Amino acid sequence: MSKVVKFGGSSLADANQFRKVADIIRSDKERRYVVPSAPGKRFSDDTKVTDMLYACYDAITEEGKNAYNQFAPIAERFNGIISDLGLTLSLDEEYETIIENFRARAGRDYAASRGEYLNGIILANYLGYEFIDAAKVIFFRPDGRFDDTLTDSCLASVLHGVFHAVIPGFYGANPDGTVRTFSRGGSDVTGSIVAKAINADLYENWTDVSGFLVADPRIVENPDVIESITYKELRELSYMGASVLHEAAIFPVRSAKIPINIRNTNEPEAKGTMIVADDPNPPQHIITGIAGKKHFSVISIEKDEMNSEVGFLRRILTVLEANGVSFEHIPTGIDTMSIVLDGKDVDKKPDIVEKICAVTEPNHIEMQSDLALIAVVGRGMKAKKGTATRIFAALSHADINIIMIDQGSSELNIIIGIHESDFEKAIKVIYDMFILSEK
Repeated sequence: MSKVVKFGGSSLADANQFRKVADIIRSDKERRYVVPSAPGKRFSDDTKVTDMLYACYDAITEEGKNAYNQFAPIAERFNGIISDLGLTLSLDEEYETIIENFRARAGRDYAASRGEYLNGIILANYLGYEFIDAAKVIFFRPDGRFDDTLTDSCLASVLHGVFHAVIPGFYGANPDGTVRTFSRGGSDVTGSIVAKAINADLYENWTDVSGFLVADPRIVENPDVIESITYKELRELSYMGASVLHEAAIFPVRSAKIPINIRNTNEPEAKGTMIVADDPNPPQHIITGIAGKKHFSVISIEKDEMNSEVGFLRRILTVLEANGVSFEHIPTGIDTMSIVLDGKDVDKKPDIVEKICAVTEPNHIEMQSDLALIAVVGRGMKAKKGTATRIFAALSHADINIIMIDQGSSELNIIIGIHESDFEKAIKVIYDMFILSEK
């Protein structure tokens, strides 16, 4: 068996965290391939190395400041880790190369990637593993999209003869060899890519939380950890703002049906959350998780015999497309239709209602802003009577008005629209109804 293990920035922020990571890796011989992030914050007011690199690059290229002076705090951060770990490793030549490339304007992607690159070298040296530069095995196409075919074949070939390796996260290479990064949180993606390429038995993602939580801990005090969640459920919750794992990291392993285990570097004894393709076991609760986002707008359209007017919806969607606006949901009635839009899109296109009115000629049209959407997600809701009733009852008892309801036939997800001012209270009462009441 083989496992790919990814460690986030907080897990590798200093030498003490390196020791924790090494203990975790060495405690399981199946943890063969390691994907590190750049050092994160050591304390609340600290600065992530990635942010330091961005600032350093901008200062050198845009403001013409002394490169060595600007890079010194970054070198000091890495040298401190090396010294504290008692390693004989020197990164002086790497620093010189990076500074030269900064001066040559190698690009902000290159600058940002050096945190993972340098941390990977240190971790490989500390573990005694082989270091493999991600730019040599992870590739992007000319249009900037990830090249999964070339990457899979190259990674599989390179790692076939390597029993233990460290592959830095977050970046790869363009066809011309220049460095390109994934979006922030991209080390999650790298770990998933490596796991898929070698057909790993498990992808462990180590971070600073003990798994995926049922609800946002900033809203609900000490919410339960989700023991097991399916890829479909995770997709629904991630879309609505729940974030532990970079969303793009789901797809490579999902296609290969490789499970992901979210674990806590600071509490390695905790089992964390298993993310799986399918789970035959009964879920902990009827609902798996609650997530939501604010700042939506809903355009309500009323027109007699709307349902028999061919092309009605198409005309609305054509207006949205022409204005670069995507829709979130479209709840409908016989003579009514509601278009839920991201408030940021509406802010950019304040005349969108007038344009829709022009092509639909409705009896009445209005837009309501300050809408929040909450998704109640769970495979346990399927064929379970009374779930929606319990949601509505909880909100009713809390004196929260429901503006919109949307549920697909899969019974995996119920989305409700409420006023933004009721957002936090709504999540709390739904959590209480389905989690606390079942304990």
